Amino acid sequence: MKSPADLQLRLRRQWNNADLRTSRLLGEGVELPIELSIGLPTPTDLLSRLEQVKQHVEQWRKVRIGEVVWTDRSYRSASESIRVPRCWRIHEPSQWSAACNDVEITNEFNRLTELFATCDPVFHEVIARRRSLTCNRAVEEVAQACRVAMNIQPGDADGRPLRLLSEFGTDTKFFERNRSLLLTLLDQRFDGEASRLGLESFLDAATEGEHWLLVHELERGLLPFPQLRVRGSDLFSRSLPGRHLLIIENENCHHLLPEVRGAVAVLGSGFNVGWTSAPWLVDRPVAYWGDIDTWGLRILSDVRRALPHVQSLLMDRGTFEHNIDKAVAEPTPASLTPPEFLNSPETLLYLRLLESQRGRLEQEFIDARTVQQAILDWATQAATEHFAEHRQFD
Repeated sequence: MKSPADLQLRLRRQWNNADLRTSRLLGEGVELPIELSIGLPTPTDLLSRLEQVKQHVEQWRKVRIGEVVWTDRSYRSASESIRVPRCWRIHEPSQWSAACNDVEITNEFNRLTELFATCDPVFHEVIARRRSLTCNRAVEEVAQACRVAMNIQPGDADGRPLRLLSEFGTDTKFFERNRSLLLTLLDQRFDGEASRLGLESFLDAATEGEHWLLVHELERGLLPFPQLRVRGSDLFSRSLPGRHLLIIENENCHHLLPEVRGAVAVLGSGFNVGWTSAPWLVDRPVAYWGDIDTWGLRILSDVRRALPHVQSLLMDRGTFEHNIDKAVAEPTPASLTPPEFLNSPETLLYLRLLESQRGRLEQEFIDARTVQQAILDWATQAATEHFAEHRQFD
């Protein structure tokens, strides 16, 4: 004889089977209704375990989910037939999730139901099957990824980096945040072609290996031209002129930069910061300025991994609180734990952003005068420290 708890465990195991979960949720095959055998009491049970049989029957009388099918059973030891539970029928997915008696499964079913209502049916199978792709993302973020995957066409990037595909209503980090999800969705739509070619090649986007950075002089005459395009791989092997280097996450901030003697800025690095481990940067004053969100702080941590002396600019609690009216929601955080190489104030800021309903302040929305003053103050301090170090060794 199987108790309700015994069969709930079996239903939970079935839920965790990707094939069963997908076919039952999508109504494919003949998977519904689910019929689970309860098992009938034997004559021996009735003689030697009568109280247990009574408890068993009472437990099944209390079940209100699905349909408990009863049967009348005759036993020699009983003067009349006894009504006992024979099987448990689950008729629809909502009953299945409820019958599992598991909060996580109930929440997952509600989430999947919401996704099925908002996402194109072509993606329902992969959403049901590949739960790890969506379980840690907000429903709206997954729905947005489905809309992008449904509307984007091969070659749409036309040579641009993925972060600049704003025509799909996404922010600059959307493709970086959802790369694996988008690849899977595009594979579903284009029969695996996106993974075969790679996302950048499929969309004709600039690849990570060919990431061209914008180098901008902050003192006239430091570069052959006021602005140059340089690959990250070239920055690793060849040094830039000047005494100070400013690294900026987003390229469209160049109009905010002041003139700074002996300084050069590298803009548009995004996650492409591997070049910061270049030997020529070890002794050079370096500052990093990025978005105030968990992703921007993660990039800062990556830079500091290579350059422990890097100083962050305008990535502090005061700047965030002063500009809170310009902040927006961050759909998916980089991680629920702060990155390893943040200092204490940056770590506290990271935790503050995780708690905030508007945990993202894009750097281009900070007032130009504030930006310019912060850069000038950093350059002055760096020059003073550099001068003091040289006097010490004279």
